[in-house]
Amino acid sequence: MSVRLELLDIHPLRDDLYNELHSRPFQVLPTPARVTQMAVLTTPEQRQQQFEHLQELHRLLGQPVPEQEVGCFEETFGSLRVRREMHMEFASYTFTNLAAGDDTPFSETGISLLPEGWLEQLTGTVVAAFHLDIRPASADTEGDLAYVRQHFEGMRLVGSRPQEGAARVWGTFQLHSDGFGRFMVMNQHMSDSQLGRLTQRLMEIETYRLMSLLALPVAREITPALNDMDQKLAVITQALADNQDVDEHQLLAQLTNIASRIEAFRAHSTFRFSATRAYHRLVLTRLEELREDELSGHLTITEFMTRRLTPAVKTCEAVSDRLEDLSRRIDRASEMMRTRVELAIQNQNQQLLSSMDRRSKIQLMMQHTVENFSVVAISYYLIGLLKVALDTIHDAGIEFDKSLVLGVAIPVTLLLVFLGVRAIHHRFIRLAKRQ
Repeated sequence: MSVRLELLDIHPLRDDLYNELHSRPFQVLPTPARVTQMAVLTTPEQRQQQFEHLQELHRLLGQPVPEQEVGCFEETFGSLRVRREMHMEFASYTFTNLAAGDDTPFSETGISLLPEGWLEQLTGTVVAAFHLDIRPASADTEGDLAYVRQHFEGMRLVGSRPQEGAARVWGTFQLHSDGFGRFMVMNQHMSDSQLGRLTQRLMEIETYRLMSLLALPVAREITPALNDMDQKLAVITQALADNQDVDEHQLLAQLTNIASRIEAFRAHSTFRFSATRAYHRLVLTRLEELREDELSGHLTITEFMTRRLTPAVKTCEAVSDRLEDLSRRIDRASEMMRTRVELAIQNQNQQLLSSMDRRSKIQLMMQHTVENFSVVAISYYLIGLLKVALDTIHDAGIEFDKSLVLGVAIPVTLLLVFLGVRAIHHRFIRLAKRQ
């Protein structure tokens, strides 16, 4: 029974997901061949410039110009094969000279067939650049070793037999007089596709090795500052542990300054350290895929990387972990400082409230005193008014004893004024309680 797939709900990225696993195929390399690999750090602005530069290569070689950029571009121009792969932060260029003969190694390279002056116009920052000389192996291993030594400028060799002795690989992992690194691959009995996969792994090992080491200068740069901040933090923490009489606000300002510097270092280095860990894992994976055997007592590539690259990566990881540890310790110390400041503020507030309570009691006592005085004052004025009224009535011809009436009125007035003031006082207290 046939199924009409177009009637189903197809994910819009389905085709892209299928094509992703085939977007970077291994090369197929003949023996002999000359290969040059370059890894160039690229900004988003430079990506377009590099694509236009690639278009210019097609024009110089008289070939149709590509209109759209792809993640992995590969084109063969006669005996020259050009491959360009875009990665997260760099672009890799692989130039293969398919017309190379059995002449002197490294006299011809992968870039020998490029138009003059084209490569010099490439934008970006070159991190990795090395040549691979691929040639058939002879039966005389010792003779091959003597032959190899002549073309690595006396540098110490690293060599192995990958893929269970199917080839012999030599290199130095150093720069030579032409500014390029060098590898020599002697093919014992590998097919062209197997040789392409082996060469790809070697190029990725060298490229990812150098990319992983980009974090090492950063780690070395910030280590002295970390030592200084670690010492300052230890002094502050010890002062807090000893419960010394310190200026909390000053210490909190110091902690804030250290924390801001730590965050600046983290912002500057987090991506680089994370990238180093990722590149290092890729290197280890490619080394496992080589399946190396020792060759003539020399260090294998895996041994060399384990001895030289791994400590550098561990240094970067240690600095990264130290940054995170310092950040956590500063957070804890800052929290302790803030707690001390808050406790001090609460103690001050408690003292202030106690002082306000004492003052309010004093004010209340003073208020009662003033109220008593106000009773006398109000009564005095009322008696005065009453005396004027009594004088007026007496002068009007009504006979009575003014002294007796005034004497009786004085205590009555005092009592009425006192009760009135008390009534007003209690009324305000009830209003305050309701609110």
